[in-house]
Order: sequence, then structure tokens, then C-alpha cells
Amino acid sequence: MKDITFKALAITNEIDLNKIAIHCGIPKRYTWEQPLILRHKVLEKIYQKELDDLQQVLVFSFGSVVFVNLTHQNEIIALLKFIQSFEPEIALERADKFTDDYSLHIEETESMTLTDEYVVAPEYEFFLPEMIATVLAKSVALERSEDQLGKIQDNLEIMIDRLEKGKLRVGNKELARTTAKIVRHEFNTLAYIMILDKPELTWTHSSASQFYDEMIVFFELNDRYTILKSKTDILYHILEGFSTISHSIRGLFVEWIVVILIVIEVVLTVLQIIGWLPSSH
Repeated sequence: MKDITFKALAITNEIDLNKIAIHCGIPKRYTWEQPLILRHKVLEKIYQKELDDLQQVLVFSFGSVVFVNLTHQNEIIALLKFIQSFEPEIALERADKFTDDYSLHIEETESMTLTDEYVVAPEYEFFLPEMIATVLAKSVALERSEDQLGKIQDNLEIMIDRLEKGKLRVGNKELARTTAKIVRHEFNTLAYIMILDKPELTWTHSSASQFYDEMIVFFELNDRYTILKSKTDILYHILEGFSTISHSIRGLFVEWIVVILIVIEVVLTVLQIIGWLPSSH
């Protein structure tokens, strides 16, 4: 059996699978944990050529796309343009920023072997392509999420630099925007990528479950997710500190205003007593 090749790309935060399924005439309602698998007539209509049974594209709701035995640049661009017609915000010029290539080799071996670039299996199992594609999709989506978190950290670093220079005030809008970015990042990672959720096939096929578990351990998905989660928690604590400082400064400002008003009132009263100002009575 020929090697099966995979190319995974994380192109956006979210893809509406149901819109694509309706357009393709696929009578199924997709939930977040189910990939949309395009094959046969659907793909042949997009590519305008005949394809074999192993050539397919898996589209995930959390913004990843995995090409199976379709790794030519023209094939990738054609499919991404098709998805872009449903999700216009996808930037095709940056589509290959978060990507991973992998392959499946079927050889007469005693046991399965996992590496960074390929997996060697003693025999072909129907679930292997989908399990490999799912792990790759989550891995590149995590990579994209890690990059987004880095940008948020850069913004916070600028705020910390300002704090060190004595510029203590942080605007509510700036705090709100940064908080929203962190919340959105956490939501995208937790709700959409669903690192902790297992594909449906793993609940009905023990071999699929075992292989999937081995793959996510090898790709360190749970460890990477834990690190992302801890970094996110740290960012929340930093923002809480900024918010506390900002509110303290505003409270101090109000207190000084009150003190100044009281001083002005006292001065006016004294001036009235000594006759320098007319009495208000």
C-alpha cells in the first residue's frame, strides 16, 4: 500500500461546517466535535478531476483543515478558496503560517512506530486517517493559539514598561480590550480546539481510542494545553494588578479633588470673614 500523506493548516479561529455541508448537499447536522469530511463527488466537483478513495479533506470547526493525499499547492489553494467563500475573513496569504506535514506508512512490522514526521503501522485500519488528521488539526490549532497568546503577552509587556516609567494610569478601554483578547483566546482554545475531548470513533472502537491516545501523548497536546492555560491564568493575574492600580489612582484622584474643594471652600469662608469678599448672606 502506498504511503498516505497529510498536510494540516490552521487558517482561522472558527469555520461553520453546516454552511459548507448544506452547500455540498451533505444531509447531516455537524456539532463542534465532528469534522466535515469532503471526498468523492464533492471534492471532484471542486477540483474538476477524478480522485481516489483515500484522497479527502477534513475541515474542523476550530479552524483547521487537513488534506489527505492532496498536498499539491494548487490543490490546497483551490480548497481554501472554496472555504473562504463561506468564511471571507480567512487570509489566504497567511494560510500556511501554522502548518504540519505527516505521513502514514504501512509495513510488515511487529508493532506501531510513531515519529515526528510519520507513523508506521503493521496494517491499514479504516480509522487511522481520521485519527491522524484530528491530532494534526488540534496541534496546528494549538500552535496558532500559542502565537496569539504571545501577541497578548507583548501588549501586556508594553503596559508593564509604561508602569515602570511611572505612567501608572491604564484606561478602562485598554484594560477591557486586553481582557477581551484573553477571554477570546481561552474560549477558542478550550471550547473550539477541545483538546480534552476525544473523537466519536474512539468511543466505539477501542483500537481507535488506543491509537488516538498514543498520538496525543506523542504530540504533547495535553501538556501544551496545560502550559497555555497556566500562561492565560498568569495574564489574568497581571491584568487584575493593572486594574487594582488603575482603580486606586482614580480613587486617589477623587480624594484629592474633594480635598481641594474643601480647601477652596475654607479659603472663601476666611476671605468673607475678613471682609475681602462680600458675604453670601
